[in-house]
Amino acid sequence: MRFEEFAATRLPAVLRFAGVLAGDRALAEDVVQEVLIRASGRWDQIGELDRPELYVRKMIVNEYLSWRRRSWRLLPAGTADIDDRHAPDHAGLYAERDALLAELGKLPRRQRAVLVLRYYEGFSDSEIADLLGCTPGTVRGYASRALGALRVELAPRARATSEEGHR
Repeated sequence: MRFEEFAATRLPAVLRFAGVLAGDRALAEDVVQEVLIRASGRWDQIGELDRPELYVRKMIVNEYLSWRRRSWRLLPAGTADIDDRHAPDHAGLYAERDALLAELGKLPRRQRAVLVLRYYEGFSDSEIADLLGCTPGTVRGYASRALGALRVELAPRARATSEEGHR
């Protein structure tokens, strides 16, 4: 497969992945653009891999993790502007999703990456460990701490929502 074909067919999927990972549409587009520029220059090697998309996604994770270190821009915690085409639902159907994305945005970047790779992409702990360059035990530790933080932050909201429904 040529790079142009890969980019044309897989761009929407990698943009969605980067959007969930970064929590910000503009940042996701910037990360994907940087990665695709680098990937195009090395496509002869990348295109020969069994799963070139997995390699590109690893590049996206690495770029996202290093982006904040070298960028002068800071993302405010809780920004979850992944899909700006969505109008807020007046019935509150998306309130829980938005709350989850906001809390996900507050997590440290490695914990967030682990949760996105595990639950959004469906990767195993060993695949995530390979992508992040750590051990599967470290991945499980990140996931445990991240899920614990989400439970603590989202539990009061869930109780308040269920109490409002019973009134």
